[in-house]
Formats: sequence, C-alpha cells, structure tokens
Amino acid sequence: MKLYNYFRSSSSYRVRIACNLKGLQYEYLPIHLNRNGGEQFSEEFLSLNPQALVPVLDDGESRVSQSLAILEYLEETHPQTPLLPYASKDRAAVRELSQYIACEMHPLNNLRVLKFLTGTLGLDETQKQTWITHWLRTGLTALERQLSTSPTRGAFCFSDRPTIADCCFVPQAFNARRFGVDIAEYPTLATIERNCEALDAFRDAHPSRQPDTE
Repeated sequence: MKLYNYFRSSSSYRVRIACNLKGLQYEYLPIHLNRNGGEQFSEEFLSLNPQALVPVLDDGESRVSQSLAILEYLEETHPQTPLLPYASKDRAAVRELSQYIACEMHPLNNLRVLKFLTGTLGLDETQKQTWITHWLRTGLTALERQLSTSPTRGAFCFSDRPTIADCCFVPQAFNARRFGVDIAEYPTLATIERNCEALDAFRDAHPSRQPDTE
C-alpha cells in the first residue's frame, strides 16, 4: 500500500492516524506542496490525481483521493479496529463531526486558500492571520459547544474509542496551535486531544515524526 502525502497536510495526517489505528503498513511517498512551485502540480502526480491534492492512497487494487473517502475505504476494506460505530445513528453522528471539521473548518486555513489570500487578493500577513484565527475560533467554539454537551462523547469525540472524528480533529488542533490558537481555551477539546496523544497511533502520525519533516 502506498500513501502519497505531505508531512504537514491535515488531510494526510488524518489518513496516517487511521492507518496506524488499524495497524496498516504503507509506503510513505512525500509530495512537497511548496517545493518547485508545488510537486502536486507535476505531470507525474497529476496523472495520479488530477485534483492536485494529497493524500492519495494506492493499495494496488484501487487508487483513492480525498481523505474522508480514503478513511471510509479503509473502514470497508480493513474492518478490524473499526473507526465507525455499529449503529446507523451513531455512524451518522461520527460522520457529522468528521465532515464539520474536514469540510467546514479545514478548507478555510488550507494552504492553497491562504496562498490565494496573500497572492491574488494581496492580503498582508497580518490580514491573513486575522482570517485564519477568526475561522479557527469560529469552528472550535462550535465544536466545543457541541462536544461539551454531547451525551455520546467519552474519552474521545464519540465514546471511549477513537473514530474517524478523532482522526479529523487532531490535525485541526495541530493547525490551530500552529497558527497561534491555544486549544487549552476549549477544555473539552483539550481533553480529547490529550487522550488521543496518549496513543502511539496518533503520536506516530504527527507531522514532526514523518520522513519529509522540515
């Protein structure tokens, strides 16, 4: 199994966590998103993923891009150590959290969005930082409110076992800290993050521990 990814990509980080939780081995193939104008735009990589995005998972039978699709694919092809609960309503709850983080929060501080802000739109670094922190705090505040009152929250986002929601949350917490937003301001989220980071699967997926870390 091959995973084309970038050490600091939140989407790649999610998939690394899921693979670790499931005990899946993969070949780490780095795609640098900044070097030489971005290796994701090379003809070689575009032949793998015309979207010019990481991650891409290639298991020899299928090639899948988009991190949530990859997580669902891994769940279906490697059901051991499930990352979705059994009941339909519970699976929907985990997917709701995952999609909120991956589809609503993350895109607003994604690398290509930030480059558009400072490049095409001409925002300076202060304005860019204002954009980032505004949307991070908006998202984290809503997530804290939801999880702090959730009857299904346990040690993790849902119950006492990691799910796809935790695979999505931890990279977003990393991003928040990187951009100067302290997760400690959100006590429920901070507790969940600590519980995740106590597991090797999360620690080993951290950007600082990848072969292409800079």
